[in-house]
This record gives sequence, C-alpha cells and structure tokens, in this order.
Amino acid sequence: MITLIDDVQENVRRFNQEEMVWQRYDEKRARRKRLHRLLCSLDSKPMLTEEQLDQLDWLAAEREMQPVRAIGHWVAP
Repeated sequence: MITLIDDVQENVRRFNQEEMVWQRYDEKRARRKRLHRLLCSLDSKPMLTEEQLDQLDWLAAEREMQPVRAIGHWVAP
C-alpha cells in the first residue's frame, strides 16, 4: 500500500515539474516571438530556424526549472 502512495506522489511531483517547464517554455517562446517581430521591423533575419529556436527555448526552460541537488551543508546567506 505504501508503494502505491509513493508512486502516486512521484507521478504528481513529475507532473508538476513538467508543468513548470512548459510554463517557462511558453514564457520564453512568447518573449522570443516579440523580439522576432521587433527584429523583422529592422530587416534583420534570424540565423537559426524556428525549430532550432524552439529547441533552445525548451532546453533553457528545462535547465532553469530542474532542481539542483548539491552535496554538502546548506549555508544561510
């Protein structure tokens, strides 16, 4: 019974973490789209494709939202 509860809690934790990554990705993508419109008005063409830029936004969102596990003692500032 305990393993069932642990599995549910693990699934909820994963879902919440993935949801945070998606939200951060949407924010980054929206910011990039606004920047793209601004650069297009200046006749500047992007060097990367839209798919490549989406992948970079996704990787950045994952990196920002993943918990960082540290070894050692936590020291309060």
